[in-house]
Amino acid sequence: MNAPDRSVSFVTANPHALATILEASQTKNIIASSDIFDNTGIKLWARDMPVSGALQRKLLDRQLRNPLESCLVAKDGVTAQTLALATQKLVEADTPLSALLRPQAARIAQEVPHLPLHSVVQLLLTAGQASRPESFDHAVQAMALAGALMATQGGSTAELRLAMLAGLMHDLGEMYIDPRYGEADADRTLDIVSYQQLVVHPHVGQLLITQLTNYPAALARAVAEHHERLDGSGYPHSLQREGISSLGRLLAVTEGALGVLRGERPYLSRVSVALRVVPGEYDLSWTGRIADAARNQPALQAILGTEEVQARLARLDGALRVAQESADALAAAATSPALKDATVLAQHLLGRLRTGWYASGLWSSDAVTAQDAAEVESVEDELFFRLRSIERATRLRAGELPAAEAQQLQALCDTLSSTAL
Repeated sequence: MNAPDRSVSFVTANPHALATILEASQTKNIIASSDIFDNTGIKLWARDMPVSGALQRKLLDRQLRNPLESCLVAKDGVTAQTLALATQKLVEADTPLSALLRPQAARIAQEVPHLPLHSVVQLLLTAGQASRPESFDHAVQAMALAGALMATQGGSTAELRLAMLAGLMHDLGEMYIDPRYGEADADRTLDIVSYQQLVVHPHVGQLLITQLTNYPAALARAVAEHHERLDGSGYPHSLQREGISSLGRLLAVTEGALGVLRGERPYLSRVSVALRVVPGEYDLSWTGRIADAARNQPALQAILGTEEVQARLARLDGALRVAQESADALAAAATSPALKDATVLAQHLLGRLRTGWYASGLWSSDAVTAQDAAEVESVEDELFFRLRSIERATRLRAGELPAAEAQQLQALCDTLSSTAL
């Protein structure tokens, strides 16, 4: 799918990022590190002045000589010690994530103090910690998990630090979109219009790191790739295999795992299912580490009877079949390149989904018993979620269509959304 064509520039203050910084300034000491001028040379704010609502009014519709983020500093903001304490708390908590982190906890803790925090990143992390604490927690989790996975694979000190930095910064681009469209609820609740806002955040994060910091290009590239998938089903650019860097693949697995762990049933076994339910989606060299950890955790208890398990499997099989038939019918009828391209994508993604379904070994309901209930639930939840994702991917790939073709596409999308209920 292609991301919406929205150019990003830092010559004007982004209203969402500015609002977050201003909210944080109520509890944090955020000041101007230099005089702030507009592009005509008018001074809008003096060096060392604290950030306040007055600055927001002065910045309204003004183009700036230098990006606002480069002109501010959080004097009492996030530091390496802040990250070290947050990581220690994360490791010591009794959570599924801590089970992934503990084997490498000592090495992660050793490297956190050596992570270089550019002033722009420190400012945004501080603003997130004060105004969007869940985003800061997610950044620390991604930093620790990416580091643990890299350490488990024997990465060098430089590779480990780069992975941890990439995890820490991977969602900074979210600060530049409306907070209503944040990732925490997006995968299961956002409609397509809202989703179009979210899908640009990896690109925004890449531009932010590239234009406003001095971090390596490999880090910025990985941030741009953290929602890409090896089979081309990710966003914002539908990259495939060799088109995604090794660090980007690591971030994709990190993000995929954390997405499951913030769900209703955050078990490592469900993470393992989500990362392997569609073969070829994630890099096995990274997912294997999580699968190993999941096998060492207590098995989920079966809570369904045999008849209910079989009924749910039949429902899932029927949903996948109806969705595939609808996509095939539309592909046969499509005439314009845009609609054809969108339906080909839907067919491809549905085919991958059915491959995962058959590979699960659960498709033959006669052979399934109540002892398989926990895995049935995990596979079912993930596959129905993927049907919803395919609907959004198809809409994004199609873009704007003439009324008649839009109606044809709507019929397919209605099928995908209804079968995913």
